[in-house]
Amino acid sequence: MRITLRLKLALVALTLLALPWVGYRYVQEMERFLLEAQQQALLATARAVATALHERPQLMRVKPAQSDEARRAAEESLRQAAERAERSGQPVVVEEIGRESGVSEQQSVAEIGAILRGLERSTSRIWVVNRELKLLALAGSLKPQAAPDSGEGAARLWRDVLARIVPRPDEDFDEALDEDVLGTGREITRALLGAPATRLRNSADGRAVIVSAAHPIWSRDDVVGAVVVEETTHSILAVRSQALERLLLTTIVVFALAAAVLLGFATRLSNRIRRLRDEAESAVDARGRLKRLTSGSQAGDEIGDLSRSFSAVLEKLAQHHGYLESLAGRLSHELRTPIAVVRSSLENLRLETDPAQAQVYLGRAEEGLARLSKILTRMSEATRLEQSLHGEARVRFDLAAVLRECVEGYRQAYPERHIELKAPAQSFEVEGSPDLFAQLLDKLVANAVDFGLDGAPVRVELARAGLFAQVSVTNAGPTIPDEVRGRLFESMISVRPERGGSELHLGLGLYIARLIAEFHGASIGAANLPDGSGVSVRLTFPLT
Repeated sequence: MRITLRLKLALVALTLLALPWVGYRYVQEMERFLLEAQQQALLATARAVATALHERPQLMRVKPAQSDEARRAAEESLRQAAERAERSGQPVVVEEIGRESGVSEQQSVAEIGAILRGLERSTSRIWVVNRELKLLALAGSLKPQAAPDSGEGAARLWRDVLARIVPRPDEDFDEALDEDVLGTGREITRALLGAPATRLRNSADGRAVIVSAAHPIWSRDDVVGAVVVEETTHSILAVRSQALERLLLTTIVVFALAAAVLLGFATRLSNRIRRLRDEAESAVDARGRLKRLTSGSQAGDEIGDLSRSFSAVLEKLAQHHGYLESLAGRLSHELRTPIAVVRSSLENLRLETDPAQAQVYLGRAEEGLARLSKILTRMSEATRLEQSLHGEARVRFDLAAVLRECVEGYRQAYPERHIELKAPAQSFEVEGSPDLFAQLLDKLVANAVDFGLDGAPVRVELARAGLFAQVSVTNAGPTIPDEVRGRLFESMISVRPERGGSELHLGLGLYIARLIAEFHGASIGAANLPDGSGVSVRLTFPLT
């Protein structure tokens, strides 16, 4: 299966799914905090009602009924009163119980209703029980008033779609008190034992969750009843639904924008890479010529770096190709002279009868053959050196001592030039091959002598730079041209002026010097002198 950039970026975009998950976890934490806040608010309301009923035991006492018929009549009256309270939302005081109890004053009985009316809320229900779990008063309703639907058309349709994805709380539920609410309510039991408590329970039909808080009513040190305040969690569920809807909308918008941006970015990236590929495929024309890549060459990103790297490689290949094209001419020029000397010497030798003159022609022919052999040796020198470096043994040697011996030899080999040496008396221990280092130094000094001005000295200097030893060879003369400054140590690069003579120069000397420097773990570089009077080649060796 071929995985394109678009597919990869689409897979990366899946990490955005962490955002809605984090948002959903946040909504869950928010719901938990709101539920705790609701419980504390209900408990505060129950405490306020209970505070108003403290130290009034006469309101909580109920005498036993004189007969079963009277008890059943009181319970029936209580049930009807509770139903009226649920429908009307008004508090009800159970006067039937008051008539059979020890409470005889209508003013005291009505006081409970007044307290409940002052503290009730539109979505809460408050009721009072005594120690015998008899319901004394009830106020409020759990169902909120129905709000008119103000949405029309597309807005209403959009809400219906969101309601299917994120369900809203059901306002149509059964808020009637179960028969076992008083008997099994944990919050009521704890309140009658003297401790405020809260509880979560489902409605009778299971469509709503009811939060209740109970607080004890004290008379001195005795608990004479309890106040229970109830609400549904619909308000919290509504907030949660709104938060989830916004989270869903935000997720859809973010995913749409991210998909559009990533798709556009992937398309642009693919097109740039495709153009670069097409240019790379057509970089070599029918005649074998190489051209520079232009696609993305000015961009500052990785594709721009890749384009510039490809262009640099093609430029080097083009230079090498040009060198190979000119090499035939150079070799032809270099080989023509010794071949002509050998041919003319042999022809003259064939016609010459004088033995003495024949020896002259024979010597010239041998000189031509020697030059031809030297040309072939130079051409294979770099290849043989690369092969020999793989098996060369490494030893520790004193760089300063080898340098001094080499400079003494250069003074004898180039008596017409003044070779200056500046080196401290201390030793410079490096790891490598002293013979190869001497060969490296031979190339640099020979190069400095060839390019140096007549009569100008060649300076060889050794110095310590921290954990490194620096060797520099400096000569006065022409500077390095800008077009070859960065590739002076590459293979077959030569800027040597044509001076004639018997020496053949194929542009391999500094390339061989670079190979030997890399074998020693050293770096090599050449730079023009600041005043433009010459060139300095510097080697940096790590000390051991």
